[in-house]
Amino acid sequence: METLHIEVPGASYPVHIGPGLIQDPAVWPEALPPGKILIVSDATVAELYLDKLARSLGDRHPELLILPSGEEQKSFESWRAIIDRLIAGEALRDASLVALGGGVIGDLTGFAAATYMRGIRFVQVPTTLLAQVDASVGGKTAVNHPAGKNLIGAFHQPSAVMIDSDTLSTLPEREYRAGLAEVVKYGIIRDAAFFDWLEAHVNNVGSRESEATLEVIARSVRNKAEVVAEDEKEQGIRATLNFGHTFAHALETLTGYSRYLHGEAVAIGMVVATALSEQRGICGENRTSRVRGLLNLFGLPVSWPSDIDPERAYKAMAMDKKALNTGLRLVLIEEIGKAVVDRESTSRDIVRAIESQMDASQP
Repeated sequence: METLHIEVPGASYPVHIGPGLIQDPAVWPEALPPGKILIVSDATVAELYLDKLARSLGDRHPELLILPSGEEQKSFESWRAIIDRLIAGEALRDASLVALGGGVIGDLTGFAAATYMRGIRFVQVPTTLLAQVDASVGGKTAVNHPAGKNLIGAFHQPSAVMIDSDTLSTLPEREYRAGLAEVVKYGIIRDAAFFDWLEAHVNNVGSRESEATLEVIARSVRNKAEVVAEDEKEQGIRATLNFGHTFAHALETLTGYSRYLHGEAVAIGMVVATALSEQRGICGENRTSRVRGLLNLFGLPVSWPSDIDPERAYKAMAMDKKALNTGLRLVLIEEIGKAVVDRESTSRDIVRAIESQMDASQP
């Protein structure tokens, strides 16, 4: 097991990475001190791992809440279901929530933890690659609103993150590849050597070789940890972690969260953001082709769908939570490995970048 530490003002917590952590009774007493425990999971993950986790907790006898699977569960209705269960179980401020699942369960459970009795402890147990390398670390919690993704949320750091790399063996291929989009993001925005490594190890990473996946997880978490430690509340450098996400969230909203997995939308968004960087002259030529090339090798979509009008997308982007009264705040790149925050791109710049990456054969 490898342990990394996240340090933010007022909070410090471990991120444990290794195989078999869910089934290891030795790792849980420190993460879950005395108090009631409610494990929140979804139907798909619960069938695979809920019993194993509950057995690892021994005589703690956690309560269980199993929600349906899917992005649509990241809602006020699901948030209330968690709160209602806590109240029914007479949970006090020493209670702990455990998020067993992907990014949806992690964000939703974290938001419930942030809001119940003004904040209780929660532990992230991410079971998807995307959640392991991104969503579980950093304390962002949220639910969606019909007007936009993650519009209602709070910063609330977990007390621990338990990344069991064995869970990747049961992850569907499409979800695994979607998680690789967030991995590639770290290379693009701040770690050029990691981007080079990914290009050189496409087959190892794509086939989920144990050594390669552990490197992918640990390297990604280190990058995230360094950024979060410097800027917990996204007032500066943390904004660069949103590279491609403003485009992605518009795409998800306009397709009803049903066509693309989050990582797939991020892959398309990163291609468009790189194209915008090139068109604006912020970065040199051929960066878009290099980003598209790596994402394509990982089996991710790289073209904006022809049935999503770029003008509509721009309007949806204007409602994104990262927008400011002074205009859109986008993350662009000066080079592979160096991101910048941009507030100068016009609506025409953005529409042209989307148009440049449209593929009529891929609605």
